[in-house]
Amino acid sequence: MSRFARERRVLFIEEPMFESVARAALRVDRRRDGVDVIVPVLPEGLSAREAILAQESLISDYLDARSERPTFWFQTPMAFSFAPLDRAGAVIYDCMDELSGFKDAPPALAFNEKQLLGRADLVFTGGRALYEAKRQKHPSVHCFPSGIDTKHFGRARDHRRNALRSMHRPATDRPRVGFAGVIDERMDVELLAAVASALPGMDFDIVGPVVKIDPDLLPVGDNIRYLGMQDYAVLPELMAEWDVAMMPFACNEATRFISPTKTPEYLAAGLPVVSTSIRDVVVRYGEPGLVSIADDASPFSRALEAAIETRDDPARLRAVDVALKDSSWDGIWQRMAALERQVLKTAAISKPAAEAR
Repeated sequence: MSRFARERRVLFIEEPMFESVARAALRVDRRRDGVDVIVPVLPEGLSAREAILAQESLISDYLDARSERPTFWFQTPMAFSFAPLDRAGAVIYDCMDELSGFKDAPPALAFNEKQLLGRADLVFTGGRALYEAKRQKHPSVHCFPSGIDTKHFGRARDHRRNALRSMHRPATDRPRVGFAGVIDERMDVELLAAVASALPGMDFDIVGPVVKIDPDLLPVGDNIRYLGMQDYAVLPELMAEWDVAMMPFACNEATRFISPTKTPEYLAAGLPVVSTSIRDVVVRYGEPGLVSIADDASPFSRALEAAIETRDDPARLRAVDVALKDSSWDGIWQRMAALERQVLKTAAISKPAAEAR
């Protein structure tokens, strides 16, 4: 969205906040990258239906003050229920996950997605598995696997080469395994526990917020550290301290269609990677030999040990760089923008023709 903001206004509408206010309002924060982050602030105690109507009214009034017909870009079907689509110049559904498979998914999500697919001009999917699932449901589905800010995560290689030590790592020569991402029902906590127990000579850094699962259920051990949420800016420095990255995802409905962004991020940081057999990871990175695949504790542990030996292998790093060369967010944005321009051009041509009739 920050790339689109280089050439137009971008309004990023967040989920609502319920507060002790007398009337609903929009809280607008213009970020330095040009994106306006808009948060609907609603009175506490509203019913679900009242919250939908309040959001629709707030957004409609906000758009009424402007003459343009914006592109509505959906990252969740739940927003379909309150989006004033009569104002839309184009409608894009950016399907990054099969959200209906997540824990506590709203009952209306599947219905809303069906409605959105019927209204969208374009559908983008965040991976091949999602593409295969959606392409029979819409005539214009396009696969855009996770991109990568190569320069940002490449700083981890510089940090390592310069032997920089971050404040997050105690002085130790023990091998370090890392994970960075949301810790939720997609993580196989039993696998993490078993691997950490099998490798007492390695330290495990788990970076990210704990969401939708009980933190007390997370495995504990002398060699496991939970570092919590970390700023995007410091991730390369943290990754520079790791010897191998892991993705211990559970194989369940929540992970059936995922295409983890962290895979290319780890690789760009120069890290060898071990993952469970997530389909998009296997096809895009496992089969070419860029990521090691293992599902059970014993093979996963052995894969981590073997991967550490390749940490600074020049041949591996060259293969990674070749594989990631076409995965920049700039390139993805340009291809998405070209598809959107075509939709808007077609709409502009067809509208006068319809009016003439």
